[in-house]
Amino acid sequence: MKKKAVNPVVLDLAGLTVIADYFVICSGESTTHVKAVAEFIEQEFSGRGQKLLGMEGLDYGHWVLLDYGDVVVHVFEKETREYYALEKLWMDAKTLEINEDKIGVGGKDKRALHR
Repeated sequence: MKKKAVNPVVLDLAGLTVIADYFVICSGESTTHVKAVAEFIEQEFSGRGQKLLGMEGLDYGHWVLLDYGDVVVHVFEKETREYYALEKLWMDAKTLEINEDKIGVGGKDKRALHR
């Protein structure tokens, strides 16, 4: 199964909330895909020493939230993402460009994200 997330966005929330500095928002094509993407993200973060503080929604797969403290990852089923519209809710946040050729979870190449 292809684990690549659909339409990933990173919101820079620094100074807007104490919840997190960044929201990573992405989608999956189905609940199975959402679960696979969330599990892949958790494995990648864990493999790089990032501690998962909490995970919600994996049992259902419509919206999985992974809390890494300063970074919160939201993996949505497409319809659920459209319904909750977090990008609109946090429209004052800066959107960071994701260079998919350089992206890595916790990698040394910080150029994967651009302001």
